[in-house]
Amino acid sequence: MTTPGSIRTEAHDHIFKIVIDNPAKKNAFSPAMMEQLSDALTELHNNDAYWVGVICAEGKDFTAGLDMPKFFGPTAEKRNLKEGNVDAFGLSKRCRKPIVTAVQGIVFTIGIELMLAGDIVVAADDSRFCQMEAKRGIAPLGGAHFRFLSRTGWGNAMYHLFLCDEFTAQRAYEIGLVQEVVPAGQQIARAMELAAMIARNAPLGIQATKEAAAKYIEGGEAAAIAFIPSIRECVLNSADAREGIQSFIERRPAMFQGR
Repeated sequence: MTTPGSIRTEAHDHIFKIVIDNPAKKNAFSPAMMEQLSDALTELHNNDAYWVGVICAEGKDFTAGLDMPKFFGPTAEKRNLKEGNVDAFGLSKRCRKPIVTAVQGIVFTIGIELMLAGDIVVAADDSRFCQMEAKRGIAPLGGAHFRFLSRTGWGNAMYHLFLCDEFTAQRAYEIGLVQEVVPAGQQIARAMELAAMIARNAPLGIQATKEAAAKYIEGGEAAAIAFIPSIRECVLNSADAREGIQSFIERRPAMFQGR
């Protein structure tokens, strides 16, 4: 019997470590895991003992994305975001503490969006990135449609959002999607090292810096976030979305019709 995935946390002095723990399924997220991640980020946000967060994952891969049948279609599970919680993608509420994310192996779809919801990314040199939602008949719904753009520029963002291609850690570094590339196996240690360096600075000053930086892009982000229901309505009710999900379940290429 497969053990259900979970999000677990560890306290290391002023560093709050959040671990994605579902390696048997390439750390694919279930609705329950998304709720647990929200709870963990809320604890980081609210607890004054924690000054920096580190998000990382067990196993060879950061995450293959969503366990799609559990989110879309007839077998979808109900999702509940607690009122006042930080949401995993920082759309309705963003964590006020700095977050360093360590990634490795497969970093697909929401893996990139989780990175973009944080602040600094350390990638193992075996990392493979892909924003592939359009290959499944849907579109990015966790913020990639605007944060990919703000991090990498229009051309780089559209290149990868339109091609839905897989690209390397070196490419991610070159376009500014990640800040450091390290040998595989060293990414978590390096993220913790950076977090410790951040934690040696005045926490209120760091938090105020993040808040001030967020203010700069807040207006544009608000408009992009407000447009997400329109994106959802456009793609999730389409025949292409049904075909994309069915093709994923049947492990075959999708046949899209543009309707």
